Amino acid sequence: MKQICLILILCVFAFSSNAQRIAKVTLNAAGGTEMISIGLDDAIINVSLTGNIINYGVEYFSEKISNYSRIENYNGRLEMYTTTDDKAFQGKVKYIGRTPVTYYASYDIEALQGKIKSIGNLTFNYYMPYDEESAKGKIKSIGSNNVTFYTSYDNEALQGKLKSIGNTNLNYYSSFEDSAFRGKIKSIGQVSFTYYASFDRQFAGAMKTGTQRQNVNGINFVVN
Repeated sequence: MKQICLILILCVFAFSSNAQRIAKVTLNAAGGTEMISIGLDDAIINVSLTGNIINYGVEYFSEKISNYSRIENYNGRLEMYTTTDDKAFQGKVKYIGRTPVTYYASYDIEALQGKIKSIGNLTFNYYMPYDEESAKGKIKSIGSNNVTFYTSYDNEALQGKLKSIGNTNLNYYSSFEDSAFRGKIKSIGQVSFTYYASFDRQFAGAMKTGTQRQNVNGINFVVN
């Protein structure tokens, strides 16, 4: 009986410890990162690169349009911080389902105040004002996953763009490439992308090889 109880406890712990994860990274057509999505048990939280919640809800995939998804309202437990809480997170999400969300408070350094501090078991750290210009204020790590950006010394089409998240590297077409795809994503890990050139007037800039949604090292990358 004790062994059964121990197994059940371990199963619950394993489930809860894996409940929050980096589920998705969304890139726009120009190669910029629109958001990083944190997956919960039954919902998703979309977070900006500067550590603010964009929206949250349940992600549904279209049966008619390939790779298209939408966020719909979350109907489970939703608790917000109130006016009696620290002013840096008043009115912000406190719980989504069983997952708590915390923020840096008004007594933390100014550059961090109001930013997400944790989502469940995932802690967020940020680049400080004294860090490289293109990264300052952005997310530096989510849990054990480091987040890096191209610097202001890199090619101008790459500056400030997401360079890596966890053990996945991202590369982009430089400013020396064809005008139809310069700055666009070139590869995510081992997955490559090519685009129609500017002389292909009908399809210029459209994706030629690669797919909009790729799972690389356990994270879904969506290229719009």
